[in-house]
Amino acid sequence: MLVVAYIGFGNSVCRYHLPYVERRKDTIKVKYIYRREEDRVGDEERETWYPEITFTSNIEDVMSDNEVNLVVVNTPDAFHVSYTMQALEHGKNVLCEKPFAMTAKEAKEVFDYAKSKGLVVMSNQNRRYDADMRTVRKVIESGVLGDIVEVESHYDYYRPSISERKGFGLLYGLAVHPIDQIIGQFGQPNKVVYDCRSIDHPGESDDYYDIDFFYGNMKAIVKTSYYVKLDYPRFTVHGKKGSFLMPALGHQSSLKPKPGPIEISFDPLPEDKWGTLSYIDDQGNDVTKKVPTEIGDYGIIYDNLYDVIFNNGEKIVKDEEVIEVLRIIEEATEVAKEAK
Repeated sequence: MLVVAYIGFGNSVCRYHLPYVERRKDTIKVKYIYRREEDRVGDEERETWYPEITFTSNIEDVMSDNEVNLVVVNTPDAFHVSYTMQALEHGKNVLCEKPFAMTAKEAKEVFDYAKSKGLVVMSNQNRRYDADMRTVRKVIESGVLGDIVEVESHYDYYRPSISERKGFGLLYGLAVHPIDQIIGQFGQPNKVVYDCRSIDHPGESDDYYDIDFFYGNMKAIVKTSYYVKLDYPRFTVHGKKGSFLMPALGHQSSLKPKPGPIEISFDPLPEDKWGTLSYIDDQGNDVTKKVPTEIGDYGIIYDNLYDVIFNNGEKIVKDEEVIEVLRIIEEATEVAKEAK
């Protein structure tokens, strides 16, 4: 059984981890949540929602407990590496939130150290298992589109208030998701072309990006703007035999919080949230139909970790993919800094 200790108790733990772990009680037990004492002041009520979990402000409770075999790091980005290394030093396997590290070099050092200790460390690139991405993957891998020519991924918003924000970090906080989805699906690109900048504060922020990944004759595009009033499809996929459009579904982050543990629906989505597929089949027929949307499930990461730790399975988020994503984000940030 995976016996888990969380480092941190923010939105990520409550929304993107615990609801999925709750459905896997036969293989996962959450024993601890570590919080700094100052973070608990005035926020004790939320702890009572999880009576089976021990909350502690003594990190040694976690690190010295031999029953704990997986530490999940959910701290602010700057502390990911330090807590991950601390857990590895104490013989714990680690699942670390993204960005896994702030540089590709740091990430490689962490992976190398874990290997030297015979431990498993993995980045929690859970957005590979969003409902929309799972549906796109299913269509691509079905082969009905033939050779893929172009994939376009949009995370767009209409938030003019972005004009009040200055500073870098949105590439690390947001672009890490769609970039990883592309790298996870298609591997390391032959070439990357960057348009990373800010509409309002060029050279001072990184809130607009349009990044092109080239794979031979195929191109994948990831794009975000905060000045998009009408929704694009979340994904557009074109192949030599047809096309697929995946609508924007929204995300759990938009759900309004309410008292008590967060509940996630695993019910099938209505038809207006399905994708549209149009292609020429092997008999030359023109086929257009709706494709039911897959169910999103971030718990797949935990299923894989269980297999890797106990059955010598293969990590679904590979070390080299994490390093490549960070390399791309580092380059994209430098482009944004020079975009004046």
